[in-house]
Amino acid sequence: MAHEYRATVRWKREADVKFTDQRYSRANSWSFDGGIEVPASSSPQSVRLPYSVAEAVDPEEALVAALSSCHMLTFLYVAAKQGFVIDGYIDEAVGEMTKNDAGRMWVSKITLKPAITFSGDKQPTSAQLDELHHLAHEECYIANSVKSEVVVQGSMAFA
Repeated sequence: MAHEYRATVRWKREADVKFTDQRYSRANSWSFDGGIEVPASSSPQSVRLPYSVAEAVDPEEALVAALSSCHMLTFLYVAAKQGFVIDGYIDEAVGEMTKNDAGRMWVSKITLKPAITFSGDKQPTSAQLDELHHLAHEECYIANSVKSEVVVQGSMAFA
């Protein structure tokens, strides 16, 4: 059975702004089925201020966050299933944009840098931690949906 996920993206030109001169706001909003609305914009690295909104989420950041979140949620699942107790998980993920062979910009690499705090008697070895990340990557829906290179540079701490 297929799953569906929905988002509504809204943008509207301000009445007094000429559109064809490229001097229009890229500010928009993303609404999700749970009712949350997120301010969004193009990245200031792509469209200069004030036409972008630096405080808003841009699509490139959202892609990095979606992959990181999916990896984390899948990691938590496989770790719990194997009897490991996790108290905390923080990922300072980074996406890199480069030009592809056709000269088009794309998010070519996403590096996940999770710092995971384990507690309890059962602590993973370095090899087990690598295997948990491998399993999480293999099962992550978002990782299975993108062609970007995904690198995991995991670390762990003990409670």
